Amino acid sequence: MLLTQGFRPFFLAAGLWAAAALALWILVLTNGLALPSRFDPLAWHIHEMLFGFVMAAIAGFLLTAIPNWTRRLPVRGVPLAWLAGSWLLGRIACLVSAGLPPWLAIVADLLFPASLVLVVAREIVAGRNWRNLPMVAPVALLGVANLLMHLEAAGVNLPFGLGWRLGLAAVTVLVSVVAGRIVPSFTRNWLARRPGSALPAPHGKVDRVALGILHAGLLAWAFFPEMKAVGAVLLAGAALNLWRLLRWRGGATAAEPLLLILHIGYGWLVLGAALLGLAQFDLGVPQSAAIHALTAGAIGTMILAVMTRATRGHTGRELSADRVTSLIYALVTLAAIMRVAAAFIGAWTLPLLVASAGFWIAAFACFLLRYGPMLTSSRPAP
Repeated sequence: MLLTQGFRPFFLAAGLWAAAALALWILVLTNGLALPSRFDPLAWHIHEMLFGFVMAAIAGFLLTAIPNWTRRLPVRGVPLAWLAGSWLLGRIACLVSAGLPPWLAIVADLLFPASLVLVVAREIVAGRNWRNLPMVAPVALLGVANLLMHLEAAGVNLPFGLGWRLGLAAVTVLVSVVAGRIVPSFTRNWLARRPGSALPAPHGKVDRVALGILHAGLLAWAFFPEMKAVGAVLLAGAALNLWRLLRWRGGATAAEPLLLILHIGYGWLVLGAALLGLAQFDLGVPQSAAIHALTAGAIGTMILAVMTRATRGHTGRELSADRVTSLIYALVTLAAIMRVAAAFIGAWTLPLLVASAGFWIAAFACFLLRYGPMLTSSRPAP
């Protein structure tokens, strides 16, 4: 089953690596352990969250969406095995890169994003689905950002942190675009079955302007992380995207956590962009709070929201959250709240970091326990 539909191995990989990589990072942080990696421990943690966990989830989403976009059969068999194997090779190479020639670790790790770009582009072009061809760009940009992190670790003179900032900007751009498609669409379909409910506003000029300003601010921040003008652009982007979010009627979905969590995830994106904008000014807002509102908050929440919904839909389950699924959402939300709080409360930073990690690991462990059987079997899970 794992090699018949592209989302299956990558959703499992994302869930496993989200929990395992963070558990290893917390052990390193609290016990002073050393990793056999060319990346220092913090850089390894950042790298594996962005280019290990998040890239696996992105691959799962794209390989799920492409058959709907192109009306072609899902990527399966040898091409899918190649993608899964190259992802795993990258994780091993990065973990033990201190014992490898720099070029070998770089090639091993970049094999996956390069292969994913080629597969996605091939499927979209073969299906003549030109509307979705731009979706290749953020994935390619993630590959470039990954390369920059490797080059910096190898001693190449680059602006400090440019690689991870560019990677975070690319993922946030992708989340904002995809969410703008699925969140109001799924909400509209659900509310349409409830007579008298007001529907989300259609995509229009507000959305285009909100995205344009947000994307400009994020990409500018990647290159100019301390420029006050960039902060102003990010604040404007956050305000417009809050307006955008409110037009999607999230409050009306409170009865269905499978939908509500999508709105919460986008709310984290708005908060993260606002905090990132404020961090450019001397107002006492730590950049770490903004980064983790975007990562632990927006990205972590949206990934779990999409993986749970897509798994249920593509394995014939009801599109409604059961108790375990609701627990997953509560756990990832608590993890994000505590991680952002840790950036503000210096005296409690380490306990909050550990608690946040515990909630995060529990969220993905629950995902694996509940959704693992759905992803590995064609039979309905109990």
